[in-house]
Amino acid sequence: MKNEKTAYIISHSHWDREWYMSLEEHRYYLVKLVDDLLELLDEDPDFHSFHMDGQTIMIDDYLQVRPGKSEKVKKYIREGRLIVGPWYILQDAFLTSSEANVRNLFYGMKETKKLGQEGKIGYFPDTFGIYGQAPQLLKQASIDVATFGRGVTPTGFNNQVHHLDDYASPYSELVWESPDGSSVLGVLFANWYSNGNEIPEDREKAKAFWEKKLTEAEKFASTSHLLFMNGCDHQPVQKNITKAIKQANELYPSVSFKHTSFQDYLMNVKKDLPHTLQEINGELRNQKTDGWSTLVNTASSRIYLKRANDRCQTLLERVVEPIGLLANNKQFFNDFSEYYWKLLMENHPHDSICGCSVDSVHREMVTRFEKVEKGATKLVDEQCMEIASTINTNHPIEDAIPMVLFHTSGQPTSKVVTEKVQVKKIYFDEMDFRSIPGKLKSESLPSYHVELADGSVTSVQIKDLGVRFGYDLPNDQFRKPYYAREVEVTFFYQTNVHVGYECCFLVPDEAPLQEGETVLMWNQDKNSLENEHIVVDIHPNGSYSLTNKQTHETYNRLGIYENTGDIGNEYMYKQSGDGEVLTTENASASVQILEDSPYVAKVAIHTSFSVPKEADENLQTERENLVWHPERRSGRSLESTDITIKTQLLLEKQAKGLKVEVEINNTAKDHRLRALFPVGKQNVHHYADSIFEIAKRPNEPEKEWKNPSVDHHMQRFVSLNDEQRGLTIATKGLHEYEILNKDTIAVTLLRSVGEMGDWGVFESPEAQCLRINKAEFMIIPHEDSVLSSHAYLTAYDYPFTPTMVQVSQQDGVLPNVKSLFTWEGEGLVLTTSKQTDDGSGMILRWFNPTSRSIPLTVDCLGEKAVYESNIIEEKKEKVTGKLAGQPVNPYEIVTFLVEADVK
Repeated sequence: MKNEKTAYIISHSHWDREWYMSLEEHRYYLVKLVDDLLELLDEDPDFHSFHMDGQTIMIDDYLQVRPGKSEKVKKYIREGRLIVGPWYILQDAFLTSSEANVRNLFYGMKETKKLGQEGKIGYFPDTFGIYGQAPQLLKQASIDVATFGRGVTPTGFNNQVHHLDDYASPYSELVWESPDGSSVLGVLFANWYSNGNEIPEDREKAKAFWEKKLTEAEKFASTSHLLFMNGCDHQPVQKNITKAIKQANELYPSVSFKHTSFQDYLMNVKKDLPHTLQEINGELRNQKTDGWSTLVNTASSRIYLKRANDRCQTLLERVVEPIGLLANNKQFFNDFSEYYWKLLMENHPHDSICGCSVDSVHREMVTRFEKVEKGATKLVDEQCMEIASTINTNHPIEDAIPMVLFHTSGQPTSKVVTEKVQVKKIYFDEMDFRSIPGKLKSESLPSYHVELADGSVTSVQIKDLGVRFGYDLPNDQFRKPYYAREVEVTFFYQTNVHVGYECCFLVPDEAPLQEGETVLMWNQDKNSLENEHIVVDIHPNGSYSLTNKQTHETYNRLGIYENTGDIGNEYMYKQSGDGEVLTTENASASVQILEDSPYVAKVAIHTSFSVPKEADENLQTERENLVWHPERRSGRSLESTDITIKTQLLLEKQAKGLKVEVEINNTAKDHRLRALFPVGKQNVHHYADSIFEIAKRPNEPEKEWKNPSVDHHMQRFVSLNDEQRGLTIATKGLHEYEILNKDTIAVTLLRSVGEMGDWGVFESPEAQCLRINKAEFMIIPHEDSVLSSHAYLTAYDYPFTPTMVQVSQQDGVLPNVKSLFTWEGEGLVLTTSKQTDDGSGMILRWFNPTSRSIPLTVDCLGEKAVYESNIIEEKKEKVTGKLAGQPVNPYEIVTFLVEADVK
């Protein structure tokens, strides 16, 4: 009898590198798993292959303990019996940046190729939702299939899959399309990635198993090819799998059971797909589900981790990589850059960056973030000093201090710059070190002005920081300790440099240079701040109103804080059963002026917020009984505690937005704190920054949604507008928001919970965040939408500051101004400027967030040739002539490779 169906059985283990145990505890079981695998591959020729969860870091983690197994591991990888890649790690898609997602695929495919394979499957088995541009990114990497478990159909307690009547696709196979039109074959694990786990060898048990499993798989398969995933989370390899498959073949002669790989399965599925498949467009965020399985609230678990990640990503993307274009030893720089990216990506798995693991995992993450931040900052400082040491920094005035500003944002900018400068330094070998501090303190400071690279001058604000100890680390000598008189300089800086540097000078002056006309000020009588674009009025309850001076539109009652009980877990928010919502609407706040200068006005608003101390005693019972969070009913305790909140408002000269820094002394458990931003009239949709996309999302969920909370992910910002005006909230590491009543943005600043999740009883007391918690954001008013007003460009520029190094006056071969390239493309967003991986050229990447085609013009001085490229830096078609007016299609991501000596 001809086999009517084929059952493809793929052995695997979904390997969360760290989760309910620490990395090293999980590593113990990883080593046992791979040891068993190698033995099985040696002994059982019928054991076809094992899928290593789509990530190469599992190999690194294993070989760190078992280096003697290296050749055997690589042999089986080359033979296709251990399947690795294409990712470096299985990252969370929404909580890692656009370029971090690209680096993960780039370095993963690089490692995969080095190991002797080609990773060609976009593997997202347990990713907590996936960004809409994933098909475009995968296609650029020559990957035409994405496999995934979440985002289309709901999963419940312990990852049980539930299918609604209005299922998004009738099949597990579908067409997934990005906003630009790129599409891949999507394969949904409709019955999860464990639907073929622990297959029985016993005849009777096998019959019961396969009757159920075959029926479930056939329900969603569009072809006669049925997929069975033989494994689950941290699952040991099933050693008798080939015997169990033999038994299945004897039981079901009309089905061909085979132990195989994704490559084999997909090759056959593609041949037999129906002519028409359901299309799913854009983001996979479980829109058409009950809303309890999105795991979106991992965006607000342990926000301190998200803030650290944001700092590190910004440092690597916007500073380290662009500085590498100027570095002398490019391979040296590239090796460090890859090292820090890989170290950072160790914090990017979904159970890591999502903050939904046990406490020991997240303590180790903090250390990794610190290593990345300190190491990469040292790399930048030293390389910038090395570059600056070859710049001609001579000045007619002997006491003028050269300051080299490295501008790496990729676009011209106007910024208030605040930096530390040593105005005089005395080394220990120049005089008795005990006498140096007194000598430095006795000398009076002159007045100064700043001379910019074009010869123009600007006034400067000087703050004396006193005498500081320091040391130099020469290349050919022992360290040289010194004391220095240090000042903080603040001045307004405008530049046309996209990526490059400018040498400015701090010049002594007989009298202070008078600042030109400015409207920046603090009005004590009115409790208001004002600059050229914005007026901010502070209210007695600590909230504030913001007026856009160009449109005369006022946004009232911004920054009120909202508090609710949270009886959920690290994965999901669940409001306490009492349903009480507390706010600072009727609070009394005090205002303290911190700074008032021609460049910066800064005030602190002090608020005390009385909230219940914790959940009531029923919550612990619900946790211990594994009550799933939608069904919890616990209330909040009758005892209260005061949370003190310090809100700093900072308005800079010519800034188009108000910067806000919030410091929360959290003394309460089991709660959520949000900041509210009413915009005005109601609307039906809003915008949120996502991965290479500004996503347009509805303000109300689909009809299937049951969760009272409708939270969303964002990358850099969220924006809401009506027909006349809009308000954009740009953030640093705040990734969760909700649109309330169609007219108010609620941004989560803190979420305190005490357990990992409903997978079991895993207490995580440090997730209560009983500490000083910080949040930073910028409020940007504008006309119409964030897209039509181009306010998104202000939001993207928000976290960037130039890098400054101080040098001595010297002769040098480099000019005092250098710009590597310039570009024009109104509305396009530059996301990367970096060396090619081999250091021979430059990679430039943009994306178009709009629905219209935008011409791009790039001038790379001294280039040899410009080629079209992609996210894995392949050299494609040569661009004829200069890159002038190159059309970037709607929602397209474009990459160009410049073959050039960029020195």
